[in-house]
Amino acid sequence: MLSIKNISVNFGGIKAVDEASMSIESGKITGLIGPNGAGKTTLFNIIAGNISPTMGSIHLLEQNITGLPSYELFEKGVLRTFQLAHEFSNMTVIENLMVVPGSQVGEKLLNTWFKRDQIKKEEEEIKNKALEVINFLKLDHLTYELAGNLSGGQKKLLELGRTMMVDAKIVLLDEVGAGVNRTLLNDIADTIIKLNKEKNYTFFMIEHDMSFLSKLCDKVIVMTEGSVLMEGSIDEVTKNEKVIEAYLGKGGVS
Repeated sequence: MLSIKNISVNFGGIKAVDEASMSIESGKITGLIGPNGAGKTTLFNIIAGNISPTMGSIHLLEQNITGLPSYELFEKGVLRTFQLAHEFSNMTVIENLMVVPGSQVGEKLLNTWFKRDQIKKEEEEIKNKALEVINFLKLDHLTYELAGNLSGGQKKLLELGRTMMVDAKIVLLDEVGAGVNRTLLNDIADTIIKLNKEKNYTFFMIEHDMSFLSKLCDKVIVMTEGSVLMEGSIDEVTKNEKVIEAYLGKGGVS
C-alpha cells in the first residue's frame, strides 16, 4: 500500500527524519509511536505533502508520490486528520461534510447559470452521502448543529467522517485520541475499527495512549531520533528493552 524508503529531512543541519523506511499494509491499522522529537509528525507532514524530503521516496500503490503537494495527494486518496480538529466552526455538521468532495459542478460560476439541474442533482447526491456518514458515526442528533459547538471528541468523529466523503486510500491519524474523554475515545476506536473491517480502510496513526493502540493496531512502528527503532505487535513493542529505554524510560510500558 504505502512504501517509505530512506526518507530524510534536514532543518538547519539537524536531521528531523533520518533515513526512515517502513511499509504500511493495505487494509491494516498501523501505529507509530516514539518520544517527543522522534520525527513522527515530521514524517506525517512529508507523507501528506506539507514538507518535501531531503532524500528518499514514498510510493502509494507502487506510484511515486514523493514531494507531491497536499491537494494532489488528497485527490489520490491520502487523507489526514490533526491533533487539533480543523472543522469549519460556523458551518453545520452536514455542511462540513458536504464541502469535502472536490471539483463540484457548482463551484464554477458559469455552471450556476447553465447547469442548474446538474448542480441540484449532484448536491442531492452529496447530501445523501453526508447523511449516510452521519448515521454511520451516530451523530444524527447533531446533523444541523454548528461544528464549533461540538465537543473535542465529536469534532474528531467529524474529521473521520470527512474522510468517508471521498475515496480514501490511506488515512493518517495524528493523535486522534488526544484530549478526548474515555467514553468518546471508545466511540472513536469503534468507528476506526468499523471503517477498517467494513470498508477496508487503511490507517496509519500517531498515538501515545498504549491501551488505545492495543485495541486497534495490527502492527506498531517505533521511531526515535528520526529513525525507525523497531516494529512489531503491540506486545512485542511494549516488552522490548530498547523501546522501554528510548521511549518510556526505565519505568516500563503502561
